[in-house]
Amino acid sequence: MSSASDRVFEVLILLLASVILLVFLTSIYQLTRDSWPALQRFGLEFFTQRTWNPVTGVFGASSMILGTLITSLAALVISVPLAVASALFVAEYAPKWLANPVGYLIELLAAVPSVVYGLWALFVIAPVLARWQITFFNQELYPERLALYTKCAGLWAENQTTLQCFFVPSSGAGRGLALAIIILTVMILPYTASVARDVIRLVPADQREAMYALGATKWEVISRAILPYARAGILGGVILALGRALGETLAVAMVIGDSQDVIRSIWGNASTMASVIANQFGDARETLHRSSVVTLGLSLFLLSVLVNYVARLIIARLTPRGIQ
Repeated sequence: MSSASDRVFEVLILLLASVILLVFLTSIYQLTRDSWPALQRFGLEFFTQRTWNPVTGVFGASSMILGTLITSLAALVISVPLAVASALFVAEYAPKWLANPVGYLIELLAAVPSVVYGLWALFVIAPVLARWQITFFNQELYPERLALYTKCAGLWAENQTTLQCFFVPSSGAGRGLALAIIILTVMILPYTASVARDVIRLVPADQREAMYALGATKWEVISRAILPYARAGILGGVILALGRALGETLAVAMVIGDSQDVIRSIWGNASTMASVIANQFGDARETLHRSSVVTLGLSLFLLSVLVNYVARLIIARLTPRGIQ
């Protein structure tokens, strides 16, 4: 009786696990089928072409791919130090009466709907950025900056830029790539922070006590006993946050400006693959246009799979021996 129950349970678990694989393969098939007209028409040029023009029927995704990578990676660079610092504070420094409320507030950020973040960015952060951009080129306060803007405006008119001009404000609207990075930073921070806090708390107390017994300071215990042990788990939280950043749609679509032109400045309008899908899928009536939008979805899907696969390889190398 026992062996029969075990066999039934084994088959049931296998069937449920197979559903995940079936969904994965079905998604790839459906996206590839709907993307085929665009891939057949443009080939690999779809990923290198700069022009995205539904009127002329020319579609290239290089600007959206670049926008996705810039917003996601920049948000990750900003959020990870903040997340790890907050996790260390909650797990190692804060008293219990303070650690629990702070940890709860950090986790609460992940529960806020994307549309709320988008509205907050539009009505609170965007006006602040707009005023700053206008002040940046105030001829009375900063007359020397007019020549810089003139130089960059000439490059932008030719769809070119330099590293210096990339950080020069290009408009006074407040919306754009920089606002998308800011809002993504806030949105992905709780994922890394929550995972990092839990992993840090799982570090055995014996390791801490052994370091203290050797005369180590608090920072030496954290840097030599806690973080090396917890680095694989922290990286897992980072990859989770990166996946959220790559696929975030509504909040980014509301603030990034929806421009498929070449990215000239971090302060200018841009777009990501997810934001273009959200803004244009419903209006894509022509077969080629709709297929091109779906190809963006396929690209985003494969990019997420690649990121997760690479992350698993890195985590496997960083995981301390004996706890795999």
